[in-house]
Amino acid sequence: MLSQPLLSQRHIHLSSTFRSNAVVNNRQPASTTSRLRFSTKPSTATSSNIPPSPPPPPPKPKHSRLYRAGRALFIVAVGIPVAGTLGWYGYDSLFETPGDILHHKRPRHVIGGPKNLVMTHGCRGSVLKAEEIHQNDPRQRLVILGSGWGAVSVINQLDPKKFHVTVVSPTNYFLFTPLLPSATVGTLELRSLIEPIRRLLSRLGGYYLEGRAEDIDFENQLVEVTGIHDSEGRKFYVPYDKLVIAVGSESMTHGVEGLEHCSFLKSIGDARDIRRKVMENFEKASLPTTTDEERRQLLSFVICGGGPTGVEFAAELYDFLNEDLVGYFPAIPPEEVQVNIIQSAGHILNTYDLKISEMTEKKFQRDNIGIVTNARVVKVNPKSVVYKEKATGKEFEVPFGVCLWSTGVGMTPLVKALVAKLPAGSQSNKHAIETDGYMRVIGTPEGTVYAIGDCATIPQPHFVDKVMNLLQENDTNRDNVLSYAEFQKLAEKIIAKHSILKVFLSHLDKIFEKYDRDHSGTLDMTEIRTFLMDAEKQCTALPATAQVANQQGHYVGKRINVLHDIEQNPEAVAKLPQFAYRHLGSLAYIGGNDAVLDMGKGMVYGGIGSEYLWRSVYFSEQVSIRTRLLLLMDWSKRALFGRDISKF
Repeated sequence: MLSQPLLSQRHIHLSSTFRSNAVVNNRQPASTTSRLRFSTKPSTATSSNIPPSPPPPPPKPKHSRLYRAGRALFIVAVGIPVAGTLGWYGYDSLFETPGDILHHKRPRHVIGGPKNLVMTHGCRGSVLKAEEIHQNDPRQRLVILGSGWGAVSVINQLDPKKFHVTVVSPTNYFLFTPLLPSATVGTLELRSLIEPIRRLLSRLGGYYLEGRAEDIDFENQLVEVTGIHDSEGRKFYVPYDKLVIAVGSESMTHGVEGLEHCSFLKSIGDARDIRRKVMENFEKASLPTTTDEERRQLLSFVICGGGPTGVEFAAELYDFLNEDLVGYFPAIPPEEVQVNIIQSAGHILNTYDLKISEMTEKKFQRDNIGIVTNARVVKVNPKSVVYKEKATGKEFEVPFGVCLWSTGVGMTPLVKALVAKLPAGSQSNKHAIETDGYMRVIGTPEGTVYAIGDCATIPQPHFVDKVMNLLQENDTNRDNVLSYAEFQKLAEKIIAKHSILKVFLSHLDKIFEKYDRDHSGTLDMTEIRTFLMDAEKQCTALPATAQVANQQGHYVGKRINVLHDIEQNPEAVAKLPQFAYRHLGSLAYIGGNDAVLDMGKGMVYGGIGSEYLWRSVYFSEQVSIRTRLLLLMDWSKRALFGRDISKF
């Protein structure tokens, strides 16, 4: 009984003790805070209650210089394109041109013109009202028909602020035709020779329509076009302020029967077909079931025409036989392959210097490439060519596995239709449309229609028919003869109208001495007639080459750029110069790492390093860096691995 009270008292004492300690503990933080706030020298007991400061972070690892350089390069490589793209989109949205604003308009079909056709200006394939486009766009509407050398040369000269450009062509690419023979045997890839026309037009903000021009209404300034892939053959109009016709040409048939059995070399499709036929013939000739007669026919290649295309195709075949055939087709001896060229003129490459022709003929004779000159093809059978010698009239027949037809140029259907509808007497040429010295089509409204390239020609003078008028105009003292001073003035007038005679008349003193046969110091009527006859022979039509088309396109592009600013000033327009062709030389590949170069004025070259000079010229003439790189890759692949022998 006594222990119970003692336990109770002890319990009470402990409880009071705990409560007093709790009160002391609750007050201690406040007193501590007070001491920290007012005392400058805290006690040791107080400092012990402050938590220790955290330890310093470990030092960052140092990266190597290579790592830092790689990181900077990555940032630059990714950041600059992203920033450039964002900047371009920002600029395009802030500074949108009036022509681009029209793109957002809702397309609507508008019917007009003499034939009530849909009218368009080629705005990204949509059909918009042409008059409304023209009112909202201060630029002139320039329509270019074709996508060849002449058309591309015009495009490269145009000012995008002056012209709204529309190109109409059945092919949506520019083809580097001089190297097309190299693609027929796998030396070059076909895609290395083309550049999309839309890419070339992007600088101008121009438009492309994949169609074929059917007709031109010169009075209303409308081009009638049919879409290439329109199965219904629907037509539409493309209006223009200025028109450039650069549709090229077609191979001349000369009325020969059976040309459907021949191959042509004008387009990518032609090169692809020839390549397939060449490889198929070699594969068939390798079969054990092929007879000797069939092998001779399959391995015979006949080229009708000894121009640059035919000569370079024969040279590429020779290289393929000697560099690749032995390894890929061991069952076919190279001597069984026959290559023959049939030429109507006395020499192959007859438009080149005579030394070039003779050099090439000797090279082909060493390579066992047959050359038949002064012969005319009479008929082409499914598996043979019949030709006739001009001197003897005898006919010969040559079998072929592939026959290439490359004999001159003729009018396209569009050019034929245009020549027929122009005023009578304005056009007399049977192979091309005639233009004046400013490349304007004769018989059309002046200054609105131009023609360049293979489809156009400048009429040649007829000096002999006007000999009496020329004599009277230049005979200042009326003695019916021309002194040297009078002859010099006559030559200056001839050169001003026909610049192609500039070389022929470069040494007037020697020319005068040559035709002054009686050494009288003057030229009488007979001597003047002889001189004019020789001048007329020298003043031939310009050759249908890429060089001519390129220079004509360059001239027309610069001319219409200047005309845009001075058209209202007739005196300034009259001072603009005429087109003057400047011959920069001719070149052709003749096989065996050899080429021939005609640099004019009797300067010719062929031999060591000529192939690389030939390549460098064509490399420099490319229209983009892309095609230059592709050519380098193809030439490197051919040197390392040989030619591509696939059929595609």
